[in-house]
Amino acid sequence: MKSTLDHLAIVAPDLDTGCAFVTRVLGAELQPGGAHPRMGTHNRLLCLGPDTYLEVIAIDPSAKRPDRPRWFGMDQSAVDAPARLTTWVARTDDIHGMSEACRNILGNPEPMTRGALAWQITIPADGSLPLNGSAPTLIQWEQAPPPASAMVDRGCSLVALDVFDPDPGKIQALLTAINFSGPVRLHALAAGSTPYLVAHIQTPDGLKTLPL
Repeated sequence: MKSTLDHLAIVAPDLDTGCAFVTRVLGAELQPGGAHPRMGTHNRLLCLGPDTYLEVIAIDPSAKRPDRPRWFGMDQSAVDAPARLTTWVARTDDIHGMSEACRNILGNPEPMTRGALAWQITIPADGSLPLNGSAPTLIQWEQAPPPASAMVDRGCSLVALDVFDPDPGKIQALLTAINFSGPVRLHALAAGSTPYLVAHIQTPDGLKTLPL
């Protein structure tokens, strides 16, 4: 089993608000994404390199409410919560080969679609963020190459993702278990602190950070 960074996820109260946040910080416009029928959500996208991207995701007001909790902790978020860099997703070549210990943290693989795309993705049964967003969600695309390769190049690229967490050792153990490699750096926080992420992104106007 191998894994690497696939994309970053910004959960927003609605797509326009989330995209305005990203454009203000990075100076780049996002392209249309699509709807996720099983989750009742939709997204817009920004390429961050040949195999990495950023998505702004929000509840789709026109969609039927799903019969299970939505992903990325979206049902637990306040309706008026600001857009934020919420979590990250790691691409794997064997999503069903993860250990039971990983499965207990990340959840079971679920089939998902968006338009012509199809994939398997791990989602905890209650829809919560694995380790409060510090741990990645796992994804395995049915298509090759990954979707980022077909996205519009806005001149942005991911340099590094910093993960701040009170227990970075637990995160590292998980990353070792899924054989992860990629530009992710772990940092320790004081016990009881709230985990958070910071993405460093090269843009045509220089190096920017999300959030700002």
